[in-house]
Formats: sequence, C-alpha cells, structure tokens
Amino acid sequence: MLRTQLSACFSKSVSSLSPPASTLEDVAANHRGLARVVLKKGKAQILKDGNPMVYSGAVDRIKGRPAPKTGDVVLVSDGSEKPIGWGLYNSVSMFCVRLMQLEEEVRRDPSCTLNMEKLLEKRFSDAIDLRRSLGLPSSDTNAYRLINSEGDRLSGLIVDVFGEVAVIASSAAWVEKYRPQIESVVSKIAGVRHTWWRSSVDILKEEGLEVPREKEQGQPPFTQKVKVVENGVYYLVSPEGQKTGFYADQRENRRLISSLSKDKRVLDLCCYTGGFSLGALLGGAHHVTGVDSSMSAIELANENIHLNNLDHERISFVKEDVTEFMKRALLRNEEWDVVILDPPKLAPRKKVLHSACGMYRNLNSLAMQVTRRGGLLMTCSCSGAMTQSRLFLPTLQGAASMSGRRIAVLRQAGAGCDHLIDPSYPRGEYLTNILLRVS
Repeated sequence: MLRTQLSACFSKSVSSLSPPASTLEDVAANHRGLARVVLKKGKAQILKDGNPMVYSGAVDRIKGRPAPKTGDVVLVSDGSEKPIGWGLYNSVSMFCVRLMQLEEEVRRDPSCTLNMEKLLEKRFSDAIDLRRSLGLPSSDTNAYRLINSEGDRLSGLIVDVFGEVAVIASSAAWVEKYRPQIESVVSKIAGVRHTWWRSSVDILKEEGLEVPREKEQGQPPFTQKVKVVENGVYYLVSPEGQKTGFYADQRENRRLISSLSKDKRVLDLCCYTGGFSLGALLGGAHHVTGVDSSMSAIELANENIHLNNLDHERISFVKEDVTEFMKRALLRNEEWDVVILDPPKLAPRKKVLHSACGMYRNLNSLAMQVTRRGGLLMTCSCSGAMTQSRLFLPTLQGAASMSGRRIAVLRQAGAGCDHLIDPSYPRGEYLTNILLRVS
C-alpha cells in the first residue's frame, strides 16, 4: 500500500517537473489551417543557430490542407514535428521559408507570434532604438540605413532614410505581400514625410513574382531630389538612382578618405554622385578627379559641388568608362596620390565568380598603376559572392603581380555600423573595402 502511494507521489512530482507545452504550439492551436513545414532530420540546428533561411532541399514534407501559398505564415518543425519557429512560405523560391521567430523567442514574448503586423512594428521599433544609440540620425548625418535585411531580422527588406524620405527596397515575395503594412509602419517614423518603394524586379522573378517596374506600378515618379548631410558634407539624392539612391554603407570609409587626402591628388573611380570626391576635397585635397560612366550621376555630382560651395578649380567630374580613363592616364604617365576604386557589383552570383575575378583583377591592376608609388588605393567590392568566397584579397595579389607593383594591406573594413550583418547568415555580407599601400 505504502509503495503504491509513494509511486503515485513520485509520478506526480516527475509530471510537475516536465517542461510545459510549447508556447508556439499553443498559439498555433488557435490558428486554424496553419500549415507546418517539417524539416529533414539534422536540418534544424542551423536554423536554431540563427540562419533565417529554410532551403527547399531541407524540407521533408509539408502538412496542412489546403497547401500554403507564397507569403503565408507557416510553422517550421524539426524531423519529430516539434516546432522550432515560424516564418513566411514561398512555393517557388530556393528559400522555402524565411524564419521570423524562433521557439525560444516566442517563449520569452509571445505578443508577436504568427502576427506579421505586430512583428513588423516590433522589428522597426528595435531598429530605431539601435540607430539612436549609434547616434543616427544626427545634426551632421541624416542619411542612414534603418533596416538591413537579415541584420535586422527582416530578410528581403531594406529601408534607407534620407532626411524626410524613406526608400524601401524589396527583394522577397513576403515584402511585396505586406507592402501596405510596411509602408504604414515607415510612414510613422519621426521625421519621415515621404516613402518611395523600390522592387528588385530580377530577384523577385526568382521568388516567383512578376513585378512591374516602378513607373508601371501607379507610383508617380520621384522627380524631387532630396538634400541630405553626411559627416557634414551635403549631397543631393535621387531615390530613383542606383540601389536606393545613395550608398550610405560607405559613410565611415568616406570619412577615412577625407582624413587621408590633405594636400593630395585624389582619383575617385566609379564615383557615382561624388561621395568620396567631395569628402576628399573638404579634407584638404589639392585636386580631386571623379570618373563615372553614368551621365545622370555626373550631373548630380556637379550639383553637389555647388551645394557645398566648393572650388571648381580643385574638383572635376568626368563621364567616361573607368578602364578607358585609366588606360589614357597611363599613356600620359599620370598618377595620383590617393585612388578610390568602387565598381558596381560584378559577381552577384557564384556562377559568374570566375569571370568576375578576372574583371576585378584587371580593374585593380590598372588602378595600382595609376597610383603613385608609396600612395594609397582604397579598393572596394560590393559583390556578395566575392566576400563569401574570400577571393577578393587573392585577386588583388594577382592584380599587383600583373601591374608590377607591390601592395601592403593597411586596413580592411565593411559597411557602417548601421548596416547590421547577421553572422549566422554570411550571404548577407556584401561590402568589403581594402586600403592598400602601393609601391
């Protein structure tokens, strides 16, 4: 009798120590028709470690009828069907699900669970608080990145703030689906009076979406240029320009070039609207030359000279292919003390990495040759495939061999601190800047 009572008590005590039911499972029970994406065995850990992307090859089966559609909220479970998180489904993309929350986060705070509108508000609030702690915006810088995709845990969404204008860049199907909610949250940001939506049409095709160009979406052209300030330098930004209209990720690198330019002759290759050029001249450069193949960019760069009341005798912008410009400079035996080479993305995908390495090598070989021996070359890559493959520095070593120059790495850096990088998802890291001494 006593043994039976003790056994019953022991069973109750063990039961009381058992872990509670999954909060995510509990919340999901109130959502009828919620599909479940079940992973293959061994595929859950990388997601628990923080990678937000569920690849289609990692999925064992999808439970639920009707089957989920692109943009739908789904549960993600391990091989035993235990939920590990929830996210947004895509029936076409190689990214089957983009995770929004993990189970442990739901346990801590279930207020946003399976609710994208509330989650967006929370992610934006966190992003705003973080930028404020970094001093952004400030009296001398009001151009910055507010949302940086995976870094701010909203994979496929970028938001750049330029004074009173916020440019929203979409590269995921879920972002297009939740466009009204995103625009609503952005419009409530203090100081923002206008929003401009940019859809990455080619990337969205891979997401299974045929999205018309901006002009075909009923969105009126953003003809007004936006005046911004960065490190005390004024710029005019066109939200219809390249990327979001301004490369805020180079802010700290522009500051560095400015500090290195006093009394130097500076060459800014692929200068766009003159970011590095203007900073170099305001840093005391003897003369600055900017080169870009885009006439609209050159026109805006010239307007930026007027905006900062700079001496036209000490700065000039040239519309020309940078390769041809450097070849002609070599024929004239012309050299510069400081050279910046910031080309467009040459390796957007791994399949073109080999040819891109050749283009980077050729460009940098010419750039090294137009850099005075003992001078400085800041060379940049915004190609994700180059960063992830770690081939950029070996490519520069090959360029040095081609040019007959020797190089020493003085500094290697990425984007500014407002461009958060998720270390568990290295595909999100793109910008690499290397400062070289050329001899």
